[in-house]
Formats: sequence, C-alpha cells, structure tokens
Amino acid sequence: MTRGKRSQASPERTEEERERDRAEREKRRAERTVGQGAGAAADAPPHPNAPSDESPIDVPPPEPATAGWELAQPSPADGAPRQPDAEDEAHVHAEPHDPERRQGAEPPTMRTPPAPDEPPGPPSGTGAPPIAPSGPFEPITPPSPAAPVSPEQETASTTSTGEFPASGSRMPPAPPASPSASRRPASRAPAASARRRPGGRPPLPRALALVALAAVVAAVVLLVKSLAGSGSERKTPVPAVARVVIPEGSTRLQIARIAARDGLKGSYRGASKRSPLLDPTHYGAPAGTRDLEGFLFPATYDMFPGAPVSRLVQEQLTAFRENFSSSELAGAHALHVTPYQLLTIASMVEREAKVPGDRPKIAAVIYNRLKKGMPLGIDATIYYALEMQKGLATYTKELTEAQLQLNSPYNTRTHTGLPPTPISNPGLASIEAATKPAHVAYLYYVLAADGCGEHTFSTTLAKFEADAAAYQAAVKKNGGAPPSCKK
Repeated sequence: MTRGKRSQASPERTEEERERDRAEREKRRAERTVGQGAGAAADAPPHPNAPSDESPIDVPPPEPATAGWELAQPSPADGAPRQPDAEDEAHVHAEPHDPERRQGAEPPTMRTPPAPDEPPGPPSGTGAPPIAPSGPFEPITPPSPAAPVSPEQETASTTSTGEFPASGSRMPPAPPASPSASRRPASRAPAASARRRPGGRPPLPRALALVALAAVVAAVVLLVKSLAGSGSERKTPVPAVARVVIPEGSTRLQIARIAARDGLKGSYRGASKRSPLLDPTHYGAPAGTRDLEGFLFPATYDMFPGAPVSRLVQEQLTAFRENFSSSELAGAHALHVTPYQLLTIASMVEREAKVPGDRPKIAAVIYNRLKKGMPLGIDATIYYALEMQKGLATYTKELTEAQLQLNSPYNTRTHTGLPPTPISNPGLASIEAATKPAHVAYLYYVLAADGCGEHTFSTTLAKFEADAAAYQAAVKKNGGAPPSCKK
C-alpha cells in the first residue's frame, strides 16, 4: 500500500493531543539520552501515536496483518504485549526513506516478509537498537543515532492522517528502562544488509566436519602404527654370517678343513685346483701346474653358512690380485726371479719364520743359497711333501732320518733350487720380505735353543753346526719335543 493511506480510517487528533504527545516524546528522549550515557543501548525515536501512561489513545482494531506478521511490543501500563494498530502495521511494511519516491518518482512496493529460517535484519531508520542474531550471522552494527528533531519539525512532517516523518520509517518505541534492565527483543522488518560471516558454517555441519577430520587423523595414525608394527614383525631375520679365518701359511689341505668346519658346502680341494679368475702361468708358473697353491690369499672372510666353497676361492683370488700388484712384479724382476718363484720363496719364509724380524733374514739366506747353487735344506718343504703324501693337514712330529732323505721334488735337502710350487699361501708380510730381503751374507740358520721361536743366523758351516747341536740337546732335554720358551 502507498504512504498516507490506510486499510481502515483513523480519527484525527486534536492540537491538545499532539501537544501532549510532543511533551511525552521530549520526556522519553531525555530519558534515553541519560540511559545512553550510562552504557545502555540506544532506543529508536518514539512513534507519534505511541501510547503513554498519561493519556492512552483508543485505536480502532486493525485489520489482520499480511503474511503472518505480528508486532509484539510491551505496554507501558502493565507490561503485557498489545496487538499492533493499523498505523503500526503500516509502519512495519513501510519502505525506508527514499527522497525520489517521496517526490513521486516511483511508488514503493510491499516488502516481502522474511523466510522462517532467516533471522530478520535491523529495522530501517536511525536509532534502532542492535538485536542479537539468532543464527550464524554477524550482528549488524547499529547506525549512529540521528540528530534530535524539534517538535516543530516533527509536527510539520506529520500529516493529518498520522503519517510517519519523511526521515524514514521507524519502529514503535520500547518503554523506558534502566541501564541494567534487560531489553525484550522486538520484531524487525527484514533487512537486506544482513550478511553471513566470511567462511562461516552452521554449528552442526561445522561440528560434523571437525569430527570427521579427527576420525581421519586417528585413522592415519593407526595405519602408520600398524604398518610400523607389521614391518617389524615381517622383517626377515638376517642370516648369521660365518667368519672364515684363514691363517697365514695355511695350505690347501688346511683351508679345506677350515671351510668344512665353518659350514661351507662342496670340496675345497676340488674348487682350488683352477679358476677362470687367475691363471698361474701368467705369473711364470710352469705349464701344467696342478693347483692354485700360493694364490689363495689368507685373510678373514665373511661368508653365509652353507655358501659354496667356490665362493671362498673367488674371494681369496680377488684378495691376492689386490695385494700382489705391480710393486711385487717389479721386485721379482729386480731379483731376477719370476713372480711365481718370488711367491714360492714367500711361501717358504711364511712356514719357516716364527717371529716377524726373521722374515727378511730367512729370505736373504734363500736368495744367497740360490746364487751359490747350494741346496736350500729347508725342512718345511719336506713337511709339505709328507702332508701331500699322507693327506694330512699338518704334520707336527720331528722328521726322522728316513724322512730327511724322502725322494720328492719338495725335498730341498736332496734337490737344489726351489720346490716346484709354493708350499703354503703366504701373507702380505712374507710377500714383502721376499720382495725386499735383508742385505746380509747369511747362509745358515737354525732355531735357537731357548725355544722362543727366533733363529740364529751364521755365515759359516762351523757356527751353524754348533747352533744346531745346541738345539738338538734342548729337544732331547724336553723329551723329544721342541724346547719351551723360558722368557
């Protein structure tokens, strides 16, 4: 409906009633000013036709409000809600103040009531108190109160039929209340300026989203823990490693016994005859050399239990090639021997020397005897021949006179020159001693009579025979066994 018209006529008010209303409005405006200074919320400007305690106005019963709108407003007299009159109803549906529309540019239209689930916005006009939102909407900041209107201006702006002032439609005023008193929420016209909070959600969906997120995090944590636990349970135990220790100076027969003891599978003697990794003839060995004795480098090898013995042979040959390199080849050439002969000399040094200091000296005796064409007379070669004949890993008994005359190319008492093959697998120290022998003229050596492992060296046969007699006396004194060290 348009302004200035009512669905039902209302009686004109007399000048006395208007004066009384103006006085009442001035009184209430003063009370509101005092209440605002004390921290109370600002009230809307009073309605021209609002009832007062002094002179209640009889208003004809209004026609029913459209779209179910009702305005609950406490009465100043008894505090009970009253039904809105026709003028109140018209005020509720009135559009905000628009100067162009007041000049007749375009007639205002009926405002649609708010949807049931949408909270009403703040009332149009100035001075309306903020109403707490009932849903997930931010409270609208109330506009600044309008400047007080003088009674003359308000009277001039009010028509004879009780039309509202042109400054904008306003809600009927609430009864005055003290700053500490609670204010009843008043019905409001729908506000187009109401807005949602940025990124806001209704409380229930937000709570459900948080619960779902917590469930996902918990599931991920449990999954990680289960995977970690299952990984530890499914972890295959690493098989134990068999540490195969090959001492320096060991023979093929001795290494075969060690490999069998440590759980390796197969025949070591068969696997150590030949290998594609190494050809003895490349080191100056005679054609038809029967096995790899001397090339099976002694060291400590980590093998899995049950590994084939061929794997151990491969590891030994690889280690030999790493330790018997260009420097040893050059040393053999400087000594006028083949690398294979140098390796054979090193194998004898390894079996003869008991202490490290004797190695270069024993190597020097061997080279000096070879130069002179003398038999080497090394008993270790005879022991090797006996072990090969009897299939013994180690022969520990004293050699008899018959054994000293054993018919074997390994008997260096009866044959001159070097034995046909190395008699052991020497370590790096003995190889270095064979490559760099001591610069001495010794031709003889024999174990010292003290039994501590050292040798006594000499350049004459007489000195050697005296040293040998002393050693034999010590063996006889010890019941036929090598003498024990007393140091």
